[in-house]
Amino acid sequence: MNRRRFLGTAASIAGATAVAPLLSACGGGNQQTAGVNSEAGLKAALPAYVPSTPVKPDIPSVAGGPDVMTDPGFLSYPANPVATVSGKPGKGGSYTAVTPLWGTVPPAGNSFYQAMNMALGVTLTMKPADGNNYNTIIPTMTAARQLPDWVNLPSWWNPNFNVGELAGTQLADLTPYLSGDNIKKYPNLASIPTAAWRAGAWGDKLYGIPSFSSGFTIAGTVFFRRDLFDAKGITADQVRSADDLMNLGKELTDAKAGVWAFDDVWTYLFPSWNLPLKWAVQDGKLVHKYELPAFLDAMEWHYRLATSGYMHPDAIAGDNVNAVTRFYAGKTLIQGGGTGAWNLADYQSGTAATPSYRRGAFNALAADGKSTPRFFLGPATNMISYLNKNLKPDQIEELLAVANYLAAPYGTAEYTMVNFGVEGTHFTRQNGVPTATDEGKKDVQAQTYPFLASPPSVISNPGGDIVTKDYTAWQAANVKALTKPVFWSMNFSMPQSLATADAAQAVEDTVKDCYHGKKKVSDVQAAIATWKSNGGDRLKQWMTDNVLNKYGTGQ
Repeated sequence: MNRRRFLGTAASIAGATAVAPLLSACGGGNQQTAGVNSEAGLKAALPAYVPSTPVKPDIPSVAGGPDVMTDPGFLSYPANPVATVSGKPGKGGSYTAVTPLWGTVPPAGNSFYQAMNMALGVTLTMKPADGNNYNTIIPTMTAARQLPDWVNLPSWWNPNFNVGELAGTQLADLTPYLSGDNIKKYPNLASIPTAAWRAGAWGDKLYGIPSFSSGFTIAGTVFFRRDLFDAKGITADQVRSADDLMNLGKELTDAKAGVWAFDDVWTYLFPSWNLPLKWAVQDGKLVHKYELPAFLDAMEWHYRLATSGYMHPDAIAGDNVNAVTRFYAGKTLIQGGGTGAWNLADYQSGTAATPSYRRGAFNALAADGKSTPRFFLGPATNMISYLNKNLKPDQIEELLAVANYLAAPYGTAEYTMVNFGVEGTHFTRQNGVPTATDEGKKDVQAQTYPFLASPPSVISNPGGDIVTKDYTAWQAANVKALTKPVFWSMNFSMPQSLATADAAQAVEDTVKDCYHGKKKVSDVQAAIATWKSNGGDRLKQWMTDNVLNKYGTGQ
């Protein structure tokens, strides 16, 4: 996973975040596990939301309902960034910070780190760690109780990090500093929507600081080559059902010319059968997606797709590494993926292969063509940082002031410093766009600070306005389709004995073989039956007793 793709990948962990508690041998004394948040307790712990608009977007955000909104769009970068923080936020303290990094680690003590320390008024020693191995690096620190002063813990690795136990034992309780109106001391943090703070709340207390938050977080969608569709007179709104998609596959596939309509789409298309990402509640009872008849209907359609001749042979063989290359080359015209793929780098790579390249995405789709289409809303963020419990109150306040600087909105003076460095040293402006120098490419572009705190996401692709316009328009067209899934953004600790059943790896492997045409739907049925008897039913009962009946659905 690289840095461009982590947001799209993280978003696939939508809904609830389950955490298995640490073994007592690893956690030391004073064992405790933070429980599920109650709605009343969570409401008291979460910060107030105070919007901040020092820089107005070219394409404003569109609200879709509670906790749901599109990301604002910017077609240019502000020529004269405004400051939102007066003076230096720090008071001379010295701290260490560990964040994941998907890329080359910058040299320690480089000119950018030095400039940031000057701007922040602290000595913050950045220790970025390999993002690909981050899930093994952090547990070593927690087992030895040697966490840094500030650490990022991506929530999709919560089971590896056992955050449910770390909250209150090794991580600082930020509730007294940030709950309610207390956050108004830190205006940039206050401008982060309330939903994002839920991801770092455990047991009715606030521990985490969100980064890269968004009101439009979904697992992903089904993309298509808009330029090639346009050439054929095909528009996205003509596709309103699974049958329409299958017919389109027949129309677009020309195997002799080396063109197939489809790459893999299952992961992002199966909810179109009115299926949840994992759990649903029917007649007051909890039901797993595997138990729903529609799941087998979705499997049947995807099996037919795999055996129809409309899917690229390499996709059927499981080659996902080259899927983007196939898409750029026009060898496949429809593929599933995370929305993080819709960006300037994609546009540049696509147009390098085909000058007319343009990415598009289907709107939310109902397989039967009749039901209400929907996308399931994921947590507002999957990137959360935490402070060490051993810090003193004045140190916590100092680092929260630093976090307020780091969370300055897009296009401000602070944002420019955090993301581009010092003008003339780390970046210059080309056609008004901050552009990295060689030193900036080495030290700044391998980002670290935004993983500690950052403002809500925006859509901006300087030099590729068509991308910003297309993506914001697609979000606006689909924002009303976003639906909170059962156990939306709820953190809870699950017994280790049920973690295997929750992962359901044997079922998922069989599902994958089925949508690649290697196994039949009956094989999936058999795998589900085995899963139910080997832990699936116990998992559902535990979720019913310990989450649903006590805390509701989180919707």
